Amino acid sequence: MKPVALVTGGSRGIGKGICKKLCENGYNVAFNGVRPEGQVRETLKELSSTGSDVIYCQGDISSATDRESIMAGIRSHFGRLNVLVNNAGVAPRERKDPLKATEESYERVMRINLKGPYFLTQGVARWMVEQKQEDSSFSATIVNVGSISASVVSPKRGEYCMSKAGLAMHSKIWAVRLAEYDIPVYEVRPGIIKTDMTSAVTDKYDKLIAGGLTAQPRWGYPEDVGKGVLSLVEGDFPYSTGEVMMIDGGLSIQRL
Repeated sequence: MKPVALVTGGSRGIGKGICKKLCENGYNVAFNGVRPEGQVRETLKELSSTGSDVIYCQGDISSATDRESIMAGIRSHFGRLNVLVNNAGVAPRERKDPLKATEESYERVMRINLKGPYFLTQGVARWMVEQKQEDSSFSATIVNVGSISASVVSPKRGEYCMSKAGLAMHSKIWAVRLAEYDIPVYEVRPGIIKTDMTSAVTDKYDKLIAGGLTAQPRWGYPEDVGKGVLSLVEGDFPYSTGEVMMIDGGLSIQRL
């Protein structure tokens, strides 16, 4: 029986890269997004072509009602869930000086990037514990997709940086809480990844990368993150719960 993974924000960008890597390696996948199902049919078709059973769970993870609906859909279709990848996240609609930042932008980013993953993890973790208690051979893993912005400051998107710093603590909290059930929790922390989110600043980062921003002189790609997530959910680091995997091409290495 194939293990089942839920990837939030899985219809494009980093999330889609993670879904593809999981599907290619024997996982059935439920991927989530806010767009209507009609707008993700190509992604459904592409992922299903791997031979995996793939479903789309529409919903806003910041909504309690939607979170319940997402989990109900997975229960109904698969009857189990082995992996949660908290990937969904948003950047501020406008990059603003913190002296001019708005409460509306702050609340939107925190609601989606921090509140949503925290309470989705709560619901999924309860279910995982139930499954573990019913079947001692059941295995489960939770991976949170953070960002170098958890520790690298971008003043014009302060709310985003703060949300990712909060997500880093979220990972540690759940790693400690779920350790007694042998459910490891990890964080992957991508750097400059070529996605829809970074498309508006491509020229900026092209120049910075060419100037030595990253030790490895290239953009990161969604498949780079997918490979990292796969290694974690496959159990390649069984004694490392709570740890952070940097996927940033060496950007975070301090250099002289």
